[in-house]
Amino acid sequence: KRVLGLPALVLYGIILIQPTAPMPLFGAAAEKAQGHVVTAILIGMVAMLFTAIAYGRMANAYPSAGSAYSYVRREIHPGAGYLVGWGMIFDYVMNPIICVIWCSKAAMNFIPEISFPVYAVFFVLLFTGMNLRGIESSTRTNAILATGLSVVIALFLGAAVRHLWLQPPEGAAAWIQPFYDPNTFSFSVVSGGAALAVLTYIGFDGISTLSEEVHNPRRNILLATVLVCIITGVLASIQVYMAQLVWPGTRFPDTDTAFVYIAGKAGGQWLFYTVNIALLIASIGSGSGAQLGAGRLLYGMGRDNAIPRRFFAAINPRTRIPSNNIILVGVLTLIGVFTVSYSLGAELLNFGALIAFMGVNVSSFIRDFLRAKRKTVWSFLLPLL
Repeated sequence: KRVLGLPALVLYGIILIQPTAPMPLFGAAAEKAQGHVVTAILIGMVAMLFTAIAYGRMANAYPSAGSAYSYVRREIHPGAGYLVGWGMIFDYVMNPIICVIWCSKAAMNFIPEISFPVYAVFFVLLFTGMNLRGIESSTRTNAILATGLSVVIALFLGAAVRHLWLQPPEGAAAWIQPFYDPNTFSFSVVSGGAALAVLTYIGFDGISTLSEEVHNPRRNILLATVLVCIITGVLASIQVYMAQLVWPGTRFPDTDTAFVYIAGKAGGQWLFYTVNIALLIASIGSGSGAQLGAGRLLYGMGRDNAIPRRFFAAINPRTRIPSNNIILVGVLTLIGVFTVSYSLGAELLNFGALIAFMGVNVSSFIRDFLRAKRKTVWSFLLPLL
């Protein structure tokens, strides 16, 4: 049924990305970009906007497909689609790894006596157990979670404004330092930070999967995807700008949970624990959802016989879940948690996602310019940019 309008699509996209998306990666991005987190997020937004337009155009062409894998496979070549599919699986597998790392570090802020390996094993088992039992978050649960996270953002911003009112930065230069610090600014530093900060936007492409349930998909999919990128970019920029003013340096008690310490500095212990538990709950939802997504992607490829069908296309008759794939991703997550850092994991996740995004832009370029009867400057420039 075509029941979704533009506002519902935009809300869905924001819930997919999560309004607190820049908070967990703030410390890693601050180190990578040497303090230029706002600039990195804004550069990422520009890149994502061009990609959002490409997604919208491809959703118009293939309203029932709804993924980078399908677009590339149909427009370029099945082999190229296969490679993009593996890039997406890499993205989905890395997501639970960085979520387990972050959840373990956040849990240590509550009970530091329990070691990181114990927490890591616990969260891997939790994610895997939830998915094997078929526990999925409903749309209503996601909406409640997004509302709760929005309240947490408002509390942080209020505390940050109060802190800056009582202890304002010294000099006018300090107010623009989150955008440009002449002591550390360089193109390589900021572009490296932007490649990591793109994690803020991961998930916006999920809007294209709803093409068959949207009023006027040719208009609304493109509009919603672009609007979600802009709203996410502006909201994320405000959050990290205030955070950098409250905590100007790039050294934190714990880099992975840096934003929690900034919240504590701005509002005290109550805000430290509030932000910590809110992001912990959000990361549990994100990590378990990504593990299920990886399992389903592997199932789809197994069903197509692209990978061994007998193992990957097997479905548990009771729960209707691809249990083999869920357990396999759980094992890979456990290995990954003890192999990579949060920062490296986030970069690897983005590596998979950016391969898929490049594929969509190339598909748009081929369809809308090379093969189009009417060639325009925009259909040439937008996907290339």
